[in-house]
Amino acid sequence: MPSASIQSRRNLQLAGERALLVQVIYGRRTRDEAEDSLAELERLADTAGATVVGSITQRRERPDPALMVGQGKLAEIQLASRTAEANLLIFDNDLTAVQANNLDLSMGIKVIDRTELILQIFARRAQTAEAQIQVELAQLQYLAGRIPVSEKQQRFFGGIGMRGPGESPFQLRRAPMMARITILKRKLREIQKRRQLTRRRKFGPAVCLVGYTNAGKSTLLNALSAAEAYVDDRLFATLDTKSRAVFLPDGRNAMLTDTVGFIRHLPHGLVASFRSTLEEIGQADLLLLVMDAGHRYVRP
Repeated sequence: MPSASIQSRRNLQLAGERALLVQVIYGRRTRDEAEDSLAELERLADTAGATVVGSITQRRERPDPALMVGQGKLAEIQLASRTAEANLLIFDNDLTAVQANNLDLSMGIKVIDRTELILQIFARRAQTAEAQIQVELAQLQYLAGRIPVSEKQQRFFGGIGMRGPGESPFQLRRAPMMARITILKRKLREIQKRRQLTRRRKFGPAVCLVGYTNAGKSTLLNALSAAEAYVDDRLFATLDTKSRAVFLPDGRNAMLTDTVGFIRHLPHGLVASFRSTLEEIGQADLLLLVMDAGHRYVRP
């Protein structure tokens, strides 16, 4: 099993936390793109139950390899977090294991990035057994790369049944996680095989509702089929596909399916973990893109 510290990060609860948002802008990212991403991060924090108490942005040519931000900006973040009484720092950028560890030590409060925030939301919203397996798999794959590694770590030297020159604490902590990942992948493959074996003949054309999270896909499904799917004005209210038969005006039938919504910078591990769920999109005869007409990037 994962160590106590890793397990505590997996079960991190953000409800009631006071969060300070941090964003580093670099490369060819425009100001509008950065503002949209930061606004989205604030909505993600709200979905997770945290209260956003402020935000800090820095533009750099490239991220600092040790801290993501520069030393001067770090001092500004420390002052802002104390002034706002923040107990959580959320980065809009993905942090490396080194950066996350250094920031934890420097700030003295919890530090997470966008990916971990999304994983926490998924963990809270997953309802079906398949979704829970997919979320746990994504969390473990993420955490396996976040265990601090140090060349100075003491090694446990070989004995009976131990390998070679011995194993470091990093290896001892990572091995159970990798074993669990293998088990979860096998379970997902079994679910996928059962779905293929039990898939019934199509009830008319298969139509999938796809689009950005919180764009109104579940609301549309309810309006067209009385599916009574869960609806909430928050990101990722839907984490499981739901299919319902609908009867078209011309007398034909169709199968309408609600799917998990997309988001900017969706963690790659999460996309891979939900591959079996997204099979529904690949099997569809028609993809119906649902968009918020009020969004500035949607052209009428």
